[in-house]
Amino acid sequence: MLRPLRAAELSDGTLRYLLLVAALLTPRPPELLVLNEPETSLHPELLPPLAHLITMAAAHSQVIVVSHSQPLTHAVQRLAVDDAPEVTTIQLVKEHGQTRIVGQGPLDEPAWHWPKR
Repeated sequence: MLRPLRAAELSDGTLRYLLLVAALLTPRPPELLVLNEPETSLHPELLPPLAHLITMAAAHSQVIVVSHSQPLTHAVQRLAVDDAPEVTTIQLVKEHGQTRIVGQGPLDEPAWHWPKR
């Protein structure tokens, strides 16, 4: 017997994951999809499946992910090598109250470029 789920029966992480799945598997993908810290409230075991969904979505949309999770970013990078979407990683670090790009000096040109879409 089927019974409807109530939001109160699900954890924040479960609800968040279901919303991410819906956004990443939409039948009408957007040209640009930005995910801000999608790992928040998720169980660590959900990060590899989330990385898989992100790389699948990247085949149809430009996907920008802002994340503090190295396991998620590493999983996306590994899958992107296998599944062939282009992945550009920009690592930021905060030093003395200033955010900068790792590997870039204050007088350097940006060490990255926006990929073509």
